[in-house]
Amino acid sequence: MPFPSTFVWGAASSSYQVEGGFAEGGKGPSTWDQFSHEPGNVYMNHTGDVSCDHYGRMKEDVALMKQIGLKAYRFSISWPRIVPCPGSVNEPGLRFYESLVDELLNAGIAPWPTLFHWDLPLWAYHKGGFLNREIATWFRDYATVVTKRLSDRVTHWMTINEPHIFLGPSINEGLQTSNAKKSHAERLLTAHHALLCHGDGASAIREHAKRTPQVGWAPIGRMKVPATQSAADVAAAKAATVGVYAKDFWNNAWLGDPVVFGRYPEDGLKLYHDDLTNAGDGGITKAALGNASDLARIHQPLDFYGINVYDAERIKAGPDGAPVKVDFPPGHPQNALRWFIEPDSLYYGPLWLHQHYKVPIVITENGMTNLDWVDLDGSVKDPQRIDYTRRYLLALERAITDGADVRGYLHWSIMDNFEWQCGYRERFGLIHIDYATRERTLKDSAHWYRGVIGSNGSSLRAKP
Repeated sequence: MPFPSTFVWGAASSSYQVEGGFAEGGKGPSTWDQFSHEPGNVYMNHTGDVSCDHYGRMKEDVALMKQIGLKAYRFSISWPRIVPCPGSVNEPGLRFYESLVDELLNAGIAPWPTLFHWDLPLWAYHKGGFLNREIATWFRDYATVVTKRLSDRVTHWMTINEPHIFLGPSINEGLQTSNAKKSHAERLLTAHHALLCHGDGASAIREHAKRTPQVGWAPIGRMKVPATQSAADVAAAKAATVGVYAKDFWNNAWLGDPVVFGRYPEDGLKLYHDDLTNAGDGGITKAALGNASDLARIHQPLDFYGINVYDAERIKAGPDGAPVKVDFPPGHPQNALRWFIEPDSLYYGPLWLHQHYKVPIVITENGMTNLDWVDLDGSVKDPQRIDYTRRYLLALERAITDGADVRGYLHWSIMDNFEWQCGYRERFGLIHIDYATRERTLKDSAHWYRGVIGSNGSSLRAKP
């Protein structure tokens, strides 16, 4: 059977996107609280103040997860719910996550917490956020508090989610630093500080865990697939997946190589040379050229390498064999966000990243947004999501067959939620949320996914 008997099937969410309770239980403000409260920043001025009210309806939600048959639930812990102001520890916040962990374990669902999924404490933002090197110390202190409290029951941990997104050239980068418009050199500096957070967080987990921990992280998977099956295009796509071929943030190697190998990639050092040189003495330059102390902090043992995979770029070989991005053909399938649907991203990505890093892979996010609503018969029919997920999982099965060590799949997302600047417009969930009443309805995809989990993936090969 291609999916191993120990394969972990689950679903995922993040704190700001589902919890609500933004000012309850002693929680401090986050950057996203402030940002969403400013008119014009989010679609139709939506906020995460209440969201899905997972904070108030957690037990109901875990019961639905059990009904779906989840074996694992990836959630994030709200840093400002635990540390609402510098040096403080919020006891009610810790108790909420203790209750969530206990409820999951009682339902037979393994908790897989992530320590940071974008909701930076506002106090940290005012101190410079990821532009301030001290953020790694703040993060280590926070990770220590959480680990001491939950590690008697939690064994699977993730440090940070998608630094490519929250520090890259997008709306999110201004929410993570006090400088909304950064140069590429400054982005490299903030990324270095984020990697220090990962390393210090991972070492804090290992130092303070009461049960042997499994530690990973969850970067975005910037997957490249070959435009054709020619040997040249396949080689070019692989080189682009595991290397740095363009001066942007959309690659795996610049952040992944320091974490796994303890060094920045040589092709990235060459490509970013001018930015590194101009970053200033004491900034990213020395670390990028081999600051042993920083790289040792970043380079902590990984038990699994998480990747969030939704789409891919198509790559062909240029005249010299170098990777060249090419457009998708007209009419290629897209989801409601107009992301191109490319199932082979779950074949080539896990296969090549496992070959490159030689660390077990976990798919920490994968899913699609769709135009879902409750039917007159009370059901939520989402055949596109079922077809999408089946295609991607069949591709993942091929990757495992061809040698990729993939340990689990966590579907994004468990429920419809606050989709950042898109507000409640996008629906990624297996569970439909009526935002007027907060009523939950299992979508057809949730019932289908239960069958996939129960058969350990064998139902994927049955004719629909």
